[in-house]
Amino acid sequence: MTDTSLRAVNRGGRTGSPGLVLFLALCLVAAAVSYSLLPQDDAGRLTLALLALLAIVGLMALFFFAVGFLQVSSQAGSNDLTKTVADTSPEGLLISEDGGRILYANESYMAMSGTRDGVGLRGVERLFAGSPDVSEAVYRLAQAARDHKRGTEEMRLSPALVGEAAVGWYRVRVRPIGYQGRDASLWTVADVTRERERHENVFQELRHAIDYLDHAPAGFFSAEPDGRISYMNATLTAWLDYDLAQVGSGGLYVTDLIAADGAAMLTAIAGAPAEVKTEQFDIDLKRRNGQRLPVRILHRVAFSQDGIPGSSRTLVINQAPGETPSEDLRAIEVRFARLFNSTPMAMASVDAAGTVTRSNAAFAKLFGDRLRGGEAGRAIYAGLIDRDRAALQAAVAAAVTGKSDVAPVDASLDGPGNRAARFYVSAEDEREGGRTASIFALDTTEQRTLQESFAQAQKMQAIGQLAGGVAHDFNNVLTAIIGYSDLLLANHRPTDPSFQDIMQIKQNANRAAGLVRQLLAFSRRQTLRPEVIQFGEVLAELQNMMRRLVGEKIDIDVKHGRDLWLVKADVNQLEQVIVNLVVNARDAMLEGGRVTVRTRNVAAAEAAGFITEVASATAVDCVMVEIEDNGQGIPPDVLPKIFEPFFTTKEVGKGTGLGLSTVYGIVKQTGGFIFCDSTVGIGTTFRILLPRFKPADKPAVEEVDPKAVAKPVGADLTGRGTILLVEDEEAVRAFGARALTSRGYTVLEAGSGVEALQVVEDSDTLPDIIVSDVVMPEMDGPTMLGELRKRGIKAKMIFVSGYAEDAFEKNLPEGQEFTFLPKPFSLKQLVETVKEAMEPDPT
Repeated sequence: MTDTSLRAVNRGGRTGSPGLVLFLALCLVAAAVSYSLLPQDDAGRLTLALLALLAIVGLMALFFFAVGFLQVSSQAGSNDLTKTVADTSPEGLLISEDGGRILYANESYMAMSGTRDGVGLRGVERLFAGSPDVSEAVYRLAQAARDHKRGTEEMRLSPALVGEAAVGWYRVRVRPIGYQGRDASLWTVADVTRERERHENVFQELRHAIDYLDHAPAGFFSAEPDGRISYMNATLTAWLDYDLAQVGSGGLYVTDLIAADGAAMLTAIAGAPAEVKTEQFDIDLKRRNGQRLPVRILHRVAFSQDGIPGSSRTLVINQAPGETPSEDLRAIEVRFARLFNSTPMAMASVDAAGTVTRSNAAFAKLFGDRLRGGEAGRAIYAGLIDRDRAALQAAVAAAVTGKSDVAPVDASLDGPGNRAARFYVSAEDEREGGRTASIFALDTTEQRTLQESFAQAQKMQAIGQLAGGVAHDFNNVLTAIIGYSDLLLANHRPTDPSFQDIMQIKQNANRAAGLVRQLLAFSRRQTLRPEVIQFGEVLAELQNMMRRLVGEKIDIDVKHGRDLWLVKADVNQLEQVIVNLVVNARDAMLEGGRVTVRTRNVAAAEAAGFITEVASATAVDCVMVEIEDNGQGIPPDVLPKIFEPFFTTKEVGKGTGLGLSTVYGIVKQTGGFIFCDSTVGIGTTFRILLPRFKPADKPAVEEVDPKAVAKPVGADLTGRGTILLVEDEEAVRAFGARALTSRGYTVLEAGSGVEALQVVEDSDTLPDIIVSDVVMPEMDGPTMLGELRKRGIKAKMIFVSGYAEDAFEKNLPEGQEFTFLPKPFSLKQLVETVKEAMEPDPT
């Protein structure tokens, strides 16, 4: 109880102003001197004026006081309800300035400090000073107060500081506050001795309960639904030679304790909603050194109202020799149970209907929850896809009739994962109820996956090499067609009948160039111009185009995520990806429907959980775009092939089969991930993950927005200088030389890198710019550049190629700068690039 005779100390009231007092005194002295120097008549009039002024001031003060504008404050008036609550608080409250001056202390704090009238009142630092047990905590609080930060500490005080109590615990807090424009700190001191005593009593009771369970004569452990061991008693820990600290850290799982595939038997237990089910198993546990321990376990699982298994409680009885007396028959039974459950081959017994009567751990692991349910649902055929059920039924029927040498059956398991197995079926002895069959199964999923992956990788690699080679050669042809079309167009007026024919040639060549870009995108050899973008802005610009593409029967809904992170990608290629996926969604909804485009940020941990490809990579923050439709969906047998080139489900003549393969190539070359989820009759969702761009990832040289430096219309593209043109394709070289010569440049031609070196040596004029192809016979472009640099040629370099620039950039000498011009290019693009390179570098 707080002593009622104590009174809180408040030193935070408003203090007087010495300057104001001095000013008033000077005014009075000046008035007195002036009064004595004036004549008597003037002094009288001055006296009357002063009295009148004072009367007016007094009347106005009385009037303002009456209407409430003027109030008189006193020390007693400041003790309002809020102050009363603070004064009588059971916690000690103290307010002090930065210099240590105490502004306020309530009754509880004064009682703690042992003062009644405020004389000798000490701050918290001094109150608890002298006790070595709390000196560090007090120092941390004082440091927090000086830094205007919050701080909390709990301190155990010796009997000399807490009076009659044997031990005392105090919780001290400090936080900054502002008072009349000054920085101050609010200290709160609370006695938490009883709270700590209650905690210690509960802790002692818990320790006793754990001690009883730890030293029970049987092992015990508890596991979460995901298999993580949440508790293991000391008895079982000693049997398995584990450390209690290792168990308590949460790093052990049921699969770490149970040998072979025995853990699958525990997870295969099924129960009705709200049911508590207990099963008994004879299995082997694994000691830490790898040795096995035969045990009998009683495994209990409680199921929720939804039928979802919760945490399990498992009692473990040691069945090792010498632990429990048993008869020879019982020992044989235990050994057989251990052998049956520990073998890596899945084994089961089935009757003529295919119902599983008994199975081991490997079988439960192979089929998982595919055979859960009642007796009618436990037929082994329910775990296979429809196509392979008849073959296994025939094998079981042959074995039940006593036939030997039943051929093995390769079948695919129903459910996710594309699991597969090879089944060996043999006849068993006839028992009561009829003859049964034994089934032995080997999981061949990994073997089949490796075979399919190897075949797919070989096919994709071969197609990619073919597509890249064809695209490279075709780009040379298209470059010549487009270039000579530009030369012809320059010599024909729009009114000329031939002008439209030439334009048709150029437009068709540009269409062919688009197909080439698709091939390069699939083979990941196209040229990307990445820039830092905000995904939401890209979708906003595409929204009107997407609405026109899907038509009136289909609604399109774009949902922008909030505060999307930046990504670095080629805007044009990214738009092509979005448009391609939206068009595919439209084609899947012939009768109409809805396409939803969503964007959101995905943290690294969440991104790693989407697909194996992401999880295996270094997890990073990503921006996700989802394109979802409610169309007819993609069949499961078609879904793995959708990203293959030239694969299409459209009618002949209505699709090239390059759409999704192009999307896949662009996303991969950008450094992102794409995957598809589809359900027949419900719809399809494509998800694209692009890595987040952080400001620290910016290159040393600022990227220039092409739109910001766009050439004005009608710019002068003529120039002077010597250009070394190196191109192995004669038609492309002839077009380039003619185009540059017509603009005023002197052109030196070479058909290969070796020939270019000879041309430079024979020429009297050093080239100002080198325009070279990358892939050439005898010597490629990067090698030629290195040789020219060794010969002292410092001309600027322009590489032209149908491949992406990063495909050959790594072959360049370190530190070399160059300009890249992708094929196919037009006459204007060629001369603009040369003109820009000819301009002197800004200093």
